[in-house]
Amino acid sequence: MKRTVSILITLVLLAGIYSCNSQTGVPVAQTSLPRIDQMPAVPQPLKIIDWKKKTLQFDSLVFNFDNKASYGSLIWLDSSRRNIDQVTYGLYTVIGDVRQGPEHNNGEFHEALCSLGSLLSAGLNGIDKTSQHGFNYVKMAQNYFNSTTKWNIVMNNTNPTVAMAGGGYGRDWWYDVYPNVLFYGVANIFPKVENTEFIQRSIAEQFCKADSTLNGNYNYSYFDYAKMKGMVNNVPLQQDAAGGQAWVLYSAYKKFGDKRYLNRAKSATEALLSQKESRFYEILLPFGAYTAARLNAEQGTNYDVTKLLNWTFDGCQAKDGRYGWGVIAEKWGDYDVSGLQGSITDGGGYGFFMNSVAMAWPLVPMVKYEPQYAKAIGKYMLNVVNASRLFYPDQVDNSHQWLPDMKDLTQGIIGYEGLRKMDDYNNPALKGISPVSIGDGPKWVAGQPKTSMFSIYSTSIVGVFGAIVHTTEVEGILALDCNVTDFYAENKFPVFLYYNPFKEVKTVTYSSVKKVDLFDIVSKKYIAKGCSGKIKVSLPAGQASLLVVLPAGTNLRTEGSKVKAGDTIIAYK
Repeated sequence: MKRTVSILITLVLLAGIYSCNSQTGVPVAQTSLPRIDQMPAVPQPLKIIDWKKKTLQFDSLVFNFDNKASYGSLIWLDSSRRNIDQVTYGLYTVIGDVRQGPEHNNGEFHEALCSLGSLLSAGLNGIDKTSQHGFNYVKMAQNYFNSTTKWNIVMNNTNPTVAMAGGGYGRDWWYDVYPNVLFYGVANIFPKVENTEFIQRSIAEQFCKADSTLNGNYNYSYFDYAKMKGMVNNVPLQQDAAGGQAWVLYSAYKKFGDKRYLNRAKSATEALLSQKESRFYEILLPFGAYTAARLNAEQGTNYDVTKLLNWTFDGCQAKDGRYGWGVIAEKWGDYDVSGLQGSITDGGGYGFFMNSVAMAWPLVPMVKYEPQYAKAIGKYMLNVVNASRLFYPDQVDNSHQWLPDMKDLTQGIIGYEGLRKMDDYNNPALKGISPVSIGDGPKWVAGQPKTSMFSIYSTSIVGVFGAIVHTTEVEGILALDCNVTDFYAENKFPVFLYYNPFKEVKTVTYSSVKKVDLFDIVSKKYIAKGCSGKIKVSLPAGQASLLVVLPAGTNLRTEGSKVKAGDTIIAYK
């Protein structure tokens, strides 16, 4: 009898081991990206801050009309009723910005990148911006939809003429495309706000017409969406605007089902890939890489995603473009700053807060569609998440920041805009110091107060990290949510990217109240089956795992290169 029980127990254990290690498809070979290979496996000094906490603090501080701080409220109401007959709101670009506020330029100079970035951040982290303090901020932000200019897209200012006269920027293509990316992101989080679908349709139609007009030629500084004409000015040509248009158009296709948008998303992606070299300008190229990956997975195209990713990380090499704009992979002084996005060449290197955070938005969900990049993106994310804390004044010692005497002004909630390898403003206190946390303020407006170093504009997007980045019990191993910024996708099952940077196997915990199966898209193996509570997940040394969380007992089947759970595709390769 004892022998029979022993045999039965052994068989059960073997069955469990077999079920968790059974193969469903072919493991995904990982693709190396040379610039990410240059980054350290474990950046030093290593410190992962609480990004969600920073996001919630930012929202509480910035959307406070009764702020008692010395600099006053950072938000005001704009009653000009530009574009839409409603009161909207403005946020200061930086603390103490002398160009802005209710008393300047009729209160109309404020930026969509700041306002929409803040709404996106808050929404991603569970804050309902449609009903907060008596305001529907999502509805109010619709004033950035420029009907008065006849462009009929979301622009960075409600009144571009006032913005330029008040010291804003001239026409610059990414400033015209990226606000629409942000609007589509916010619309996905808050889809039921009145007038949202109308604006989304208008944007899609304008981008559709623009791509048709451009016919593969994106060699312009900007595009006049009223005249439907490409324009060249003193700003470098921005061919990577095609990536932003492609992202919006594919999002529109997934929302509305209009195949014209799909065709134009493909056309814009092909225009992006037709470049002979990287034309990375500011932020839109990574969105093009994500769109190419998703089109490959969902539409059966064969776009060269590796080329687009290398163009992003290696940076623009075109002499007539924004030369040197890419991703930093270096150690500055005692700090690893790899992963920061900005100029690789300006003063030896100049990383920017907004850009560094925003890149995670498209690149983390991209690995679901092209899991061959799971290891590369996992390593990159560990580096950029670690280095990005250096933008916050409370995370930098006094000797490495421009305004140590004012570091407590924002209580560590609003960051510097940039991080320079070396100070270039001739501050004697910073001579020989590297890196230096700094703002763009000294180069903006004559007489602008020092507080302009602290950038609401740059910090507004921080909720992307707040929503994506989760720590584990192993310092240096992150659990990255691949669904939260994968807008206009089904996202039926949770998906998390884990990267183990260490030379030995590490174990982390996944917690679940319900019984679940954990399936690794990379290895095509079950990590756990029918488990609940604190589930131990073993991560191979120096490798990435892309875990799909399935209800226990979900049957998987392969169809060609795809793995399906019911009718839902959970793995494409």
